[in-house]
Amino acid sequence: MPNVAHGKSDLQGLHAYCDPNHRHHEGDRFGRLFPNLPPLFNDPRKLADLGKPGGVMDDGNDNTRTTTVAVGQVFFGQFVDHDVTLDVSSSLDTVNNPESIENVRSPTLDLDCVYGAGPEAMPFMFHADGVFKGVKLITGADAGTGPHAAQDLPRIGEVAVIGDFRNDENRVISQIQLAMIRFHNAMVDRAKAEHPDLAGKELYEEARRLCMWHYQWALVHDFLALICGEGVVNRVLTQGRKFYRPHVAFIPVEFSVAAYRFGHSMVPMKIQVQTGEAPVSLFGDVLGRGFESIKDPRAAVDLHELFETREGRQVERTGRMDTKLSSQLLALPTNVDPDQRSLATRNLVRGQAFLLPSGEEIARCLGRPDAEIEQISDASGLNGGTPLWFYILKEAELIGRENLDGTRLPGEGLGPVGATIVAETIIGLIELDPRSWLSNDSSWTPISRDGDGTENETVSARLDGER
Repeated sequence: MPNVAHGKSDLQGLHAYCDPNHRHHEGDRFGRLFPNLPPLFNDPRKLADLGKPGGVMDDGNDNTRTTTVAVGQVFFGQFVDHDVTLDVSSSLDTVNNPESIENVRSPTLDLDCVYGAGPEAMPFMFHADGVFKGVKLITGADAGTGPHAAQDLPRIGEVAVIGDFRNDENRVISQIQLAMIRFHNAMVDRAKAEHPDLAGKELYEEARRLCMWHYQWALVHDFLALICGEGVVNRVLTQGRKFYRPHVAFIPVEFSVAAYRFGHSMVPMKIQVQTGEAPVSLFGDVLGRGFESIKDPRAAVDLHELFETREGRQVERTGRMDTKLSSQLLALPTNVDPDQRSLATRNLVRGQAFLLPSGEEIARCLGRPDAEIEQISDASGLNGGTPLWFYILKEAELIGRENLDGTRLPGEGLGPVGATIVAETIIGLIELDPRSWLSNDSSWTPISRDGDGTENETVSARLDGER
């Protein structure tokens, strides 16, 4: 692999920078939000220096936390990413044309990372007999490995039998995957109780619809409200999308390659996953290094410790959203080019390989004031040519999340550019899906009601209590 990160070879496909008129093919490919903006080029050596261990993006394991964002949200964001994107063909050492890169996931928030291709195509993920044959998903209690299988994903040996292999890459996301499987099975029970005549495929589809709608609701009203801010979310829902406006859903590279990588600055390297236990390393002896079964009972994650729930626990917070990454993320173990061990450098090089415009250019396109752009650009120190991902992190650090009343919280969430890209894309993916809650019944909420109109607890809260 050419050593692009340190500038020891030319960036292939440089001629593409001469043509700013990019166009996307909607649907199963990636595309662009701003096809007419010119791409940014920075000397790859400058990008490597920016993201190197001990450089300006190294937090020195400072571990400064937000005050408002529960630590589980950054892993939930990873789960969402795996639900809508899977790029297996792009490269860091050549220019990538998003229109030619297949997105292996469907660009809809339909939980295909949980369901895979469904019970007909992937029957091994579902109950094989009984009343719920082809309806309920299996868990480790049905087909697991080792003494702690009941608290784990279903596995054949060490390989997780799930819809997206990436949802086993760390213990927290694997436990979120398990929670979603359990939630589907609880929705099967609910649908069967409410509609006794439902069975087979119809019962599966009704349970999947319930899961999707709860998931999409939480994504908008919990996750986006915390990451993008209630002010931005409310504006997109009430005034409509201004920039992500395709007829058919697609994933913009400004989202997947830059804006949605905000979580890399927020993920802590140690987290508390059980009450009364000390925080443990995300990739250590207790939680494991990913893609393996639970070996230690302390690795069974209590999600009440990671998310705000009805139990009212003291929940740990994410790291601040800023231009700093954990030192460990800048020196990842890898069997590829050692100069690409820095996750920050890889993100910066990837943005350049996808011909992304500068953060300043996109901010101007969004109508941000000149003084704000100059503030962020000057603080970035890149002479007006700031990579979009770095610009968005610096914007979050200096300006931050917009509350419903217009006030802002620096370091607690995305600033105007990042929040607009993320909120419009995710809400757009929901609105453009004819199966979604917003397309079918926008007045729906997760609150169930008795015949007299009194509110019951949400189904998700009932499931939460089963853990």
